[in-house]
Amino acid sequence: MTANDLREAQKPLKETYEADPEAAQLTLTATGDGAADATTCSVEVGEAMYEAELHEGAGGSGTAACSGDLLLGALAACSQLTAQAVIENFGVDADVSVTVEGDLDLRGTMGVADVPVGFQEIRLDVTLAGDLDPETAASIRDATERFCVVYRTLVESPAVATEWTFEENAEGEI
Repeated sequence: MTANDLREAQKPLKETYEADPEAAQLTLTATGDGAADATTCSVEVGEAMYEAELHEGAGGSGTAACSGDLLLGALAACSQLTAQAVIENFGVDADVSVTVEGDLDLRGTMGVADVPVGFQEIRLDVTLAGDLDPETAASIRDATERFCVVYRTLVESPAVATEWTFEENAEGEI
C-alpha cells in the first residue's frame, strides 16, 4: 500500500470520527479459556486463536508463548505497524524494524521472594533506515510514540477494573 492508498483509506474514517466522535469508540476483547492442563490456555483475540502457557521458568513446557511474550509481542506489533503507517503518511522511503525485550524476576510470580511481579523494565528498540534527515527521523519517532496504542497504554498506565463472578455448581458449591 502506498502513502496515497493509506491516506485514501483513512480519509473517510477520519472524516467520520471528526463528525461523529462516538463512531471512533470501540471495545476490543480477548478471551481466555482453560485447558485440561493447568499450565496452558487458549486466548481468542479478534478472529484469531492463540495458545499460551506458563513460562518454562514457572512450570510450562516452553513450547508456546507465555503471557509476557504476548504482551511484548503486542508492543512490537503495534510499534511496527504504527511506524510503517507514519512512514507511509510522511511519504518518505524508509524501512523500520522493532525489537522488544522485557526483564522480569520469576521469584515474584512464583511467590518465593518479595520482589515485584511483572516486568521491571521493557526496552523498545526501533531501527529506522533510509535517506532521512535527522528532523524527519525525529518526527517519525515522535509520531510513532504518540499514536502507538500499546506504547501509550504501557507508558500512561490506565486504570484496570477487575470483576470476579463466582458460579455455583450443582451441589451449591463455588
